[in-house]
Amino acid sequence: MSYQQERYIAELAVQRACLLTQKVFFEKAKGTVSKDDKSPVTIGDFGAQALIISAIRKNFPNDEIVAEEEASSLREDKDLSAEIWRLVKDIKLDDAESDNLLGGPLASEQSMLDIIDNGNSAGGPKGRIWALDPIDGTKGFLRGGQYAVCLGLMVDGDVKVGAIGTPNLPVDDAATIDASTGAQQSETAGNGVLFSAVQGEGATSRPLASGGLTTSKSISMRPVAKISDAVFCEGVEAAHSAQGDNAAVAERLGITAPSVRLDSQAKYCSIARGAGDIYLRLPVKKDYQEKIWDHAAGDLIVREAGGQVTDIYGNRLDFSKGRTLATNKGVVASPKALQDQVIDAVKVVLKL
Repeated sequence: MSYQQERYIAELAVQRACLLTQKVFFEKAKGTVSKDDKSPVTIGDFGAQALIISAIRKNFPNDEIVAEEEASSLREDKDLSAEIWRLVKDIKLDDAESDNLLGGPLASEQSMLDIIDNGNSAGGPKGRIWALDPIDGTKGFLRGGQYAVCLGLMVDGDVKVGAIGTPNLPVDDAATIDASTGAQQSETAGNGVLFSAVQGEGATSRPLASGGLTTSKSISMRPVAKISDAVFCEGVEAAHSAQGDNAAVAERLGITAPSVRLDSQAKYCSIARGAGDIYLRLPVKKDYQEKIWDHAAGDLIVREAGGQVTDIYGNRLDFSKGRTLATNKGVVASPKALQDQVIDAVKVVLKL
């Protein structure tokens, strides 16, 4: 089955949501509240989720959606809800045909709240289920660094379509990531990339735009002659990945260059286009389960770009177990030719 329509809608929906997140990103007050797990949520998270779910409901009304946010806090905070609604109702693509394809503007503030709550699917092994992270890397977003708008479609537990908007990554696919990539970003031209993939059809990148989709080009991971020359990246937050273990793995592989720390699935996108090579997300807590929305789109994009994505044991990520990767621990992504070496080093460092 071809998933070109799903890819097209996913790309347009992510692009429209990125217009909203970019508008919020450069405002000083981002309207943070706290969820039960104390992680910050912004008006960008809620607004982007409303726009993307609205587009899915318009085009694929019978599909389920697993999304990170729900609207209970907004129903209690009328001022914040009204602020998000003022933002959401004015966001549209410059291209009217594309915008209408997504369903156009939302009808009301109440409908916005109801749509946000449409992301409550339990996930699982059967049917068509979208995994949505409206702003992946929320702390990076608040800090002024990298973040991503991520959407993946799973069919019977298998990721078929992925789309990721990275408003702060450079458009140039040849630009290697370094410490400045994860640092505070400024409102400059030349940034903003939309990545996507369909299973079996490769991965692409294109510049983010305010209207219809721009021209795309194929991306692939770069060949690495010596693993010691590889560039490896990891999360900024120590609570998300065991940075000491990451460093020990790099040392065992002979990699002397310091890691590049980026928030969000911008890491998946960076290695997929050859701006980096290895992504390590080693477990911090034994009982932590990764959320599927943090990995579904990035997993597919890297694999379609010629890479491999597994857990620390070398097992493929299993998106059929619900809202989490319940049977996997950690994430290791690299070019296929290097994956066994990286996994071997991980197993030694973690004493597996």
